Amino acid sequence: MIKSFRHKGIAQFFETGSKAGIQAKHAARLRLQLAALNRAKKPEDMAAPGWHLHSLSGKNPKGQATQGHWSIWVSGNWRLTFTFEGEDAVLVDYQDYH
Repeated sequence: MIKSFRHKGIAQFFETGSKAGIQAKHAARLRLQLAALNRAKKPEDMAAPGWHLHSLSGKNPKGQATQGHWSIWVSGNWRLTFTFEGEDAVLVDYQDYH
């Protein structure tokens, strides 16, 4: 279950369906990915074809440490990143990696 977000726009989209804080063209894919993440119990549950699940290391473009975080591809440079605490997804973020 998703317990926390880093990105306010993706949190609002997940909670209300508002596209105001995301790229509207990503809405359908993000809806599927967030629903899957909300059901996931571990990172490997997000290994759907075409999502390119991979673990992260180092720092993200915002300078935040990414050790223990995971990423899936949304579109182009856009990624959905997250980590797990027990069986809960936390620190869910929506980022442009370039």
